[in-house]
Amino acid sequence: MAAEWEWDDTLFSGTAAYYRRGRLPYAPGLADVLAGVLRLDGRGRLIDVGCGPGVLALGLAHLFREVVGVDPDAGMLTEAEHAADLAGVTGRTRWVRARAEELPAGLGAFTVATFGQSFHWMDRDLVAATIRDMLEPGGSLVHVSDLKTETRSVDGLPYPAVPYAATEHLVRDYLGPVRRAGRGVLPQGTPGGEATVFSRAGFSGPRRHVVPGGQALERTHDDVVAWVFSMSYSAPHLFGSRRDRFEADLRRLLREASPSGRFSERRPSTEVFVWGKEIEEHRGES
Repeated sequence: MAAEWEWDDTLFSGTAAYYRRGRLPYAPGLADVLAGVLRLDGRGRLIDVGCGPGVLALGLAHLFREVVGVDPDAGMLTEAEHAADLAGVTGRTRWVRARAEELPAGLGAFTVATFGQSFHWMDRDLVAATIRDMLEPGGSLVHVSDLKTETRSVDGLPYPAVPYAATEHLVRDYLGPVRRAGRGVLPQGTPGGEATVFSRAGFSGPRRHVVPGGQALERTHDDVVAWVFSMSYSAPHLFGSRRDRFEADLRRLLREASPSGRFSERRPSTEVFVWGKEIEEHRGES
């Protein structure tokens, strides 16, 4: 992470209630791909680090004996618990409020560790090394994200595209040109280069898999508002006393872009990198 930025507990403050509705879902088939690649049989343990409201963890819960979601935001964990109850998997899920940097936190050993678009917020070298120690021999670390390189056209779909550029311009009008992140800013954005970090921590790989998206989605004005308020850089608290005015301006922008109240979108493809913890060989043998 950038040297001038430090994590604080307002990073996703107030976003949890909007997250599940606002964020686009992972590509269908993600669980099936991971089940095949990792040979999951329902008997292992999963730790989802930076689990948010449990979207990824709950999508994989049927593949494990136990799933542990870890996140520092209490609102996110409340949403995850509620979603687990609705899904009927409370008996095999556990939600732990902690930063990734506070692991292992007595949570034991795991077959698989997942990071669903969360790793960039962490002390990455520390967390990668800790997770490697928490994995069983032969275990896997899985880094999951939307495929950033694809273009998703709405040609042939019934409604206009979500006006993302105009929406983000409106956010900048209210919050300034430099990306906000909790109480600080990220002038250069969040870091990349995960492969270097995982390799440095001693993981082998990666094996890359792309789960195809492209399925047509229909989004409402409320969905897009939820998307905006689910993002760290436009979390509700950042607008202060101007929050209601911002939302009114945002809804006006959305009505002008689609008077019907509907937008068309395509589900993004999901990119998966699987890193392995190889079984340690005995040292000192000739």
